[in-house]
Amino acid sequence: MNDISAALPLLRVRNLNVRFGASPDAVRALRNVSFDLGREKLGVVGESGSGKSTLGRALLKLLPPSANVSAGTMQFSNLDLSAASEKQMLNVRGRQIGMIMQDPKYALDPTMKVGDQIGEAVTLHLGKRGRARRRHVLDMLDTVQIRNPERVYDLYAHQISGGMGQRVMIAMTLVAEPKIIIADEPTSALDVTVRRKLLVLLDGLVSARGIGLIFITHDLDLAESFCDRLLIMYAGQIVEELGSADLKNAQHPYTRGLLASLPRLDRPVDRLSVLVRDAAWSKDISQRTGP
Repeated sequence: MNDISAALPLLRVRNLNVRFGASPDAVRALRNVSFDLGREKLGVVGESGSGKSTLGRALLKLLPPSANVSAGTMQFSNLDLSAASEKQMLNVRGRQIGMIMQDPKYALDPTMKVGDQIGEAVTLHLGKRGRARRRHVLDMLDTVQIRNPERVYDLYAHQISGGMGQRVMIAMTLVAEPKIIIADEPTSALDVTVRRKLLVLLDGLVSARGIGLIFITHDLDLAESFCDRLLIMYAGQIVEELGSADLKNAQHPYTRGLLASLPRLDRPVDRLSVLVRDAAWSKDISQRTGP
């Protein structure tokens, strides 16, 4: 674990488990997940179905009633999230821990103007109304580098591009100045140019505000170049934890298999490697103990 995370932990998770259903063969979406988050960009990487998005939603207790969630610790500030009431979580969601959803087409309300949607968060978390609320919204749109915020304020979700929609989602998340942001595949539907601009924006905001960012992605190359530290997930477990600069020295065969399957301009091959899975990777990892 890097020095930043050890010195300034914002979130501490130990042995987080999520099971959907109560039967013996119920799906175990997360198994003994443990990690710390500091004022850093923490990448959570894995294939679809590895448990990445479930992890983000479990931290905010946004999973459906069918989910059975348990944890030794989910410590945020002075609050154990695993034991927190819904009333306490209402004060955490958005205000303390924000979440950028994967696709603005589904996350934004199609019946409300962009400015009104961000304005709801301003009123809820900051208590501002009227002109003060509008001014704050316009300032946030400017912060996320949206040109002509006065015009965008009055647009609906279907009238803005995917890149602008993601910026709007970031603005909504940053309104309350949360200490942690969970970004769930925030650039998956964007072209390379727009994606790069958004990553530069997120990087600047995280650095300037001292935010802890959990960056959920299936793109190993992107995580390596953008994040400070990586958690590699497979079958609901963290199989490897390492600094992004050390990714090429990964030890777990799953991580090495993912790396081998990526095309490289500096090492062209006639045929890319195909990941061969081992049943042993799905076996439970021992529970983590200690601080």
